[in-house]
Amino acid sequence: MNRLLTPLLNLLLVGVLGISLSGCVTTRLPIATTSPWEAQTLESQGNPLDIAFTSPSHGFLVGSNRMIQETNDGGASWNQRSLDLPDEENFRLISIDFQGDEGWIAGQPGLLMHSTDGGQNWTRLFLDTKLPGEPYLINAQGKNSAELATNVGAVYSTNDGGSSWEAKVTDAAGSVRDLRRSESGSYVSVSSLGNFYATWEPGDSVWQVHQRVSSQRLQSIGYQPDGNLWMVARGAQIRLNDQDGDVESWGKAIIPITNGYGYMDMAWDADGGIWTCGGNGTLLVSHDNGDSWEIDPVGDRQPSNFTRMIFDQDHAFVLGERGNLLRWIGNAV
Repeated sequence: MNRLLTPLLNLLLVGVLGISLSGCVTTRLPIATTSPWEAQTLESQGNPLDIAFTSPSHGFLVGSNRMIQETNDGGASWNQRSLDLPDEENFRLISIDFQGDEGWIAGQPGLLMHSTDGGQNWTRLFLDTKLPGEPYLINAQGKNSAELATNVGAVYSTNDGGSSWEAKVTDAAGSVRDLRRSESGSYVSVSSLGNFYATWEPGDSVWQVHQRVSSQRLQSIGYQPDGNLWMVARGAQIRLNDQDGDVESWGKAIIPITNGYGYMDMAWDADGGIWTCGGNGTLLVSHDNGDSWEIDPVGDRQPSNFTRMIFDQDHAFVLGERGNLLRWIGNAV
């Protein structure tokens, strides 16, 4: 009798243990019933990397493989453009920005372009070969004025259309994997290895280095709408500054989903919703300041990694790979 009971007890124990463990790890979130996004496919296999507008209807998208596309309907459709660049060089157009008709493009290797007519014509500016690092982020600041940051955290400004540049930092931050600029002109970066982050304020001569919060390497970092920081780290961890103005004070890790894919970017919509995106179509939203999350149904169907989110006053986009992107339409689809 005991020999008969032993296998039955073992099976029962395995079943109970399986049920218990299945409740310990959540690998799937609820899928939202509606989505504010529509999927778009560009006529390009390049990766879109940045978008900027001259007006609510007119703007440009840039990316890898010399990609540049133009819209005249707020991003509902895009048409291919070309730049006067050497055919033998495969430029990666990383950053674009406009202030009115004054436009700038930064790219690699060593590319900087300027427009004074809303992007209808572009002039290539040749940078000093001693410039530390490669162009990474450009910010238009008015007629003939811009601020340029490189992938080692060097920051320069021009007021003469790019003929001359003034260094704003005496000591660069070192090689970076992510670099963001706030509306007030502050910068934050993540080191290339993800083992620390650094901040720079206008008027400072050097970057301030800060150690990461946990053993997880940092992936990206940026600014919340109130000017405080957010960060995402390996292991699909999100953290937010929990004290205003203290860039080293972080709340506990938020881990919305453990699906094996990390997050690459975060953004806030006009209604306060928090969005995060990442690998394999990961696109999540929280409407309660990060306490609970939902999977966006449109993003979930896309065969692409999402690398960046762009929100401005009139537009929002999620940038993917191989010509894939999402456009905010607001209405449920």
